[in-house]
Amino acid sequence: MSETGGVREVKSAARTVELLELLAARGDRPARLQELADELGVPRSSMYALLQTLAARGWVRSDVTGSLYGIGIRALLTGTSYLDSDPRVRAVRPYLDEASEALGETIHMGRLDGRDVAYLATRESHEYLRTISRVGRRLPAHVGALGKALLAEHPDTDLPDGPYEARTPHTRTTRASLVADLAEVRARGYSVDREEGVLGIVGFGFALRYDDPAQDAISCSVPVARLAPGREERIVAVMREIRAKIEATVPGGGGSAHWR
Repeated sequence: MSETGGVREVKSAARTVELLELLAARGDRPARLQELADELGVPRSSMYALLQTLAARGWVRSDVTGSLYGIGIRALLTGTSYLDSDPRVRAVRPYLDEASEALGETIHMGRLDGRDVAYLATRESHEYLRTISRVGRRLPAHVGALGKALLAEHPDTDLPDGPYEARTPHTRTTRASLVADLAEVRARGYSVDREEGVLGIVGFGFALRYDDPAQDAISCSVPVARLAPGREERIVAVMREIRAKIEATVPGGGGSAHWR
């Protein structure tokens, strides 16, 4: 049995979390009982009992036949509580509004979570169809502006060897290409994602340095067709100003509570 901080891990609790994370990662692809049992390496009977327990409490839902399972509404309610209670998200939201109003483009806030970025807040543009990034979604850090802005705040020795997942033909899938790109991010002070995460979308990411190393970032996503001459410079100037305002406002250490 593994230990966390010197405390023995509770196997049943760990299995419950693993199941919920697996269902959440599947998104709109529900899973069958046997799939889940095989994926987590537990007996079918134990998996069935766990699913029924969680379904009774709203953490898991099933289809009308009772053969397909997905994440339940309680996960949404808990995630919303996380966002509402986070002092940094609350502090940053007005500045996302300001950036969105100034630029008319989609503005995101994200947080590094392992090798992924979790989207914590979004202000959508009304000028074009929405991109795939949403509050509560996760994307590999190497594919987008938010993630690359944050990876550049960490030493390259933290990067895995690769190859990395490709989301588009433009995704950097080798460690060498990502390291070279992160060097450019550090030199210019912000990241650029040119259709690496979503075809047709260019992103500009800015790490928020109220932590060291930074864990949060903001970005602006723009359709390629809207990047007229001078537009990129305008976006970068506004986002630099917004970042400066956020860093001058939001305290280090997580505000009133310093969460690990």
